[in-house]
Amino acid sequence: MRSRGPSSLDGLPSFRFRTIPDGLPPSNGDVTQDILSLCQSTQKCCLPHFQDLIERLNEESVMSGSPPVSCVVSDSSMTFTLDTAEAVSVPEVLFWPMSVCAFMAYAQFRSLIDKGLAPLKDASYLTNGYLDTVIDWIPGMRNIHLRDLPSFFQTTDPDDLILNFCLVKFARVKRAFALVFNTFEGLEHEVLDALKAMFPPVYTIGPLHLLVEQLSDDDTRPIKS
Repeated sequence: MRSRGPSSLDGLPSFRFRTIPDGLPPSNGDVTQDILSLCQSTQKCCLPHFQDLIERLNEESVMSGSPPVSCVVSDSSMTFTLDTAEAVSVPEVLFWPMSVCAFMAYAQFRSLIDKGLAPLKDASYLTNGYLDTVIDWIPGMRNIHLRDLPSFFQTTDPDDLILNFCLVKFARVKRAFALVFNTFEGLEHEVLDALKAMFPPVYTIGPLHLLVEQLSDDDTRPIKS
């Protein structure tokens, strides 16, 4: 609405925008919220609000004759939505906006812990060359070192909140009906092939920023990919 103006949804009469509280106090809409606070809050606060929203939408569908909720598409960091989708017996698709390589790297956090590579023994491991350790067991990803992985594992605290948020999130993603990635086969085919053997059906729809450019400002037809 802010980027395309108040008429941005003209021609889309079936589109409805609803919100749920994230459990955090109001913040500057032009900056990223505190990641730690957001992770904690979505885990603790959002599920009942999302369940209530789905229930209200289904009740409204009876009154208005519109279709009930038939599918949930959620950001992959919002895996609490899986509980609601399962409760109302509809499929859920998780969308990952970053690269498939990033997804695969995050998915290794449990293996890093099981192999004793994380958490770090002490802060000296950040500078003593430990992060140059070669990681040769990630499917589809070659020439990877510890320092190449997302830095959230670089903590000395086994109870680190962000690290544990990642562990919980990636333990849940296999419950999804499908995973959708903002990438394309020609860019990340090796890791995509590996991922397809590990997780639910995997689909690629990117790169989204190039697909958006296929639309003119007044074109509301669906994007074909």
